[in-house]
Amino acid sequence: MAKVVSTLFISADGVAEIDLDWHFPYFDENMGRAVGEDYDTADVLLIGRVTYDSFAGAWPGREAAGGDDASFAKQLGDVRKVVVSRQPLEFSWRNSELIGGDLVEAVAALKADAGSKGILIPGSISVVQQLLAAGLIDELRLLVHPVAARKGRRLFDDGDTPYHLKVTATETFPTGVLRVIYVPTEAPAKVSYDEVKGQVPEGK
Repeated sequence: MAKVVSTLFISADGVAEIDLDWHFPYFDENMGRAVGEDYDTADVLLIGRVTYDSFAGAWPGREAAGGDDASFAKQLGDVRKVVVSRQPLEFSWRNSELIGGDLVEAVAALKADAGSKGILIPGSISVVQQLLAAGLIDELRLLVHPVAARKGRRLFDDGDTPYHLKVTATETFPTGVLRVIYVPTEAPAKVSYDEVKGQVPEGK
């Protein structure tokens, strides 16, 4: 089964709808390396329409311009891009296609496709939220910025059931950005106060 990985820039207060004013000051070679490692896990990009429009409006031009980011722009152009949209789209960026049918069913089929190495979801908050609820996200790779954005869409929406996560890797960058990789895990056993009160610090 191909692994589904979500990668997001996120603020300390959980906002994943990035504002470039608080994002770019923290982007350095360490974050660039981390982003490259994330993209190297996949041969399919799964993205929402808004993210697609943003990418398609920028990266083909950067590839053509031949600047410092042209190699990464070419990598994005070459990879298969599966776009989630409720409306028909006309694609100008190569290797782009519209996802067919129900999102959850389509992603389950992508995971089961023997030809898929991995599926990466950059940004695309609503897509990630739906796939988290369906249990189809295998990893959350978060680059946590040392800023409380205080406005914007958060990754974790309101719901009745908590998402329990296990940390599999962490890294701290000189900028203060934390790279945290989570995988979904089972809920821990219920514990009462009587079982933990021995851990409470003694009064002085």
